[in-house]
Amino acid sequence: MRKRLFHLFLFLTLALGCGAQSQQELRDSLSTLIQQINRYPNDQELRFRKAAVNLLLEQWNYAIDEYTFILKKADNPTAFFYRAYAYTKVGNYPFARADYEALLKLQPTHFEGLLGLALLNEKDRRTTEAMDMMNRLVEMYPDNAIAYAARGGMEKDRLLFDLAEYDYTEAIRLCPDEPQYFLNRAVIRINLGKKRLAKDDLDQAVNLGISRAELARYYTMVKERN
Repeated sequence: MRKRLFHLFLFLTLALGCGAQSQQELRDSLSTLIQQINRYPNDQELRFRKAAVNLLLEQWNYAIDEYTFILKKADNPTAFFYRAYAYTKVGNYPFARADYEALLKLQPTHFEGLLGLALLNEKDRRTTEAMDMMNRLVEMYPDNAIAYAARGGMEKDRLLFDLAEYDYTEAIRLCPDEPQYFLNRAVIRINLGKKRLAKDDLDQAVNLGISRAELARYYTMVKERN
């Protein structure tokens, strides 16, 4: 699932105000932030903003350093969450797990923290824990499309296509404007032999913004033969 990691960069830009910027614009922002931090080294907001830009530029270790600096001052759920994400990206799963657990100790129902830990468990091959957490997340947030889509992605990976189809159908019901959900359900329906329904999903994904050319191989799979 291409957007499986909870649209983390989208969440990042919305939460920290980075906006949609080019790589050069991000680097320019980073340069400005570094200059400001040199003048005001203890300014937490500047540190958060720099860490956000580091993440968007995939400078994982620099982001980790910034969040570590912030967390030395006080426990901060946002810093724990994003440092866990950065640790995951560099493959340091034990440290990522510790940060997610620290976050969830502070805020036990934190959606992003629960989802992040579930996805980390999946990466770390703790498959039973991952699925148990996803089931818990769906129970806790039955009106959240991302929860259903993330669980559907795990089920799809396990070839549990009937269950995955149900979860993506729920995700679509809750968030009918997300093209990736239609594409993922189309792939599942192809595996279930539901070609006509899969084609309908592909058409809807195109209507919602995915280019038809990008989906050419899937259209080939659902083509009816005479």
